[in-house]
Amino acid sequence: MKKRKADYSSTAGFTLIEILLVVVIIGILAAVAVPRFAGRTGQAKEGAAKASIKAIGVALDLYEMDHGSYPASLNALVENSGSSEWRGPYLKDGLPKDPWGNDFIYSSQGASYDLKSGGEPGSGKEITGKND
Repeated sequence: MKKRKADYSSTAGFTLIEILLVVVIIGILAAVAVPRFAGRTGQAKEGAAKASIKAIGVALDLYEMDHGSYPASLNALVENSGSSEWRGPYLKDGLPKDPWGNDFIYSSQGASYDLKSGGEPGSGKEITGKND
């Protein structure tokens, strides 16, 4: 009986060098691609904050048309304080939070208002909306 010699050259598979080469290539691609997308989350949150400020601004303008002045607080957009002129709620889903989970900062001077988000905590960058 003749013994057969194992022929490893015809078996399918990858060598260790080939696997390491693929891992290195993936690492290089990740090192190039990740920094490009890193700032996109912050930009998306800023865009969402600006959109929320505009939506609240529309509700504030509707309130002002009904009452002749802007409300003292944003709560007046969702809760009637006993006014017969109130035609709300002016915001159907309640008062939104900014994308970082904080309340919007609102102040009214009667004929105008300031509305802003504090932005990302620690960044010092505020997102504002004004009506003068």
